[in-house]
Amino acid sequence: MFQDLDPLLHQQLRLQIITLLMSVETAEFNFLLNETGATRGNISVQMKKLEEAKYISIKKSFRDNYPLTTYAITEAGKTAFESYVKTLEAYINKTK
Repeated sequence: MFQDLDPLLHQQLRLQIITLLMSVETAEFNFLLNETGATRGNISVQMKKLEEAKYISIKKSFRDNYPLTTYAITEAGKTAFESYVKTLEAYINKTK
């Protein structure tokens, strides 16, 4: 029997974002924008969904009088990502 994949992480852009956040302490909005190639609006929508799930934290501040938004993955987000990867590996191993 197959376990369910986390539907929140199974969406491509959210998975890209979480994967990027797993590799850094924090990430600025423009970094995620450049790395994913997504639009500003799409990133914002997906970040809100990840924040509502408590997978990420969002910090808003200013740098040189310009708004600065940074993101960090939470412990819940790390756990969800690791679980997602293990479940996906189980899917792959069933095909061998």
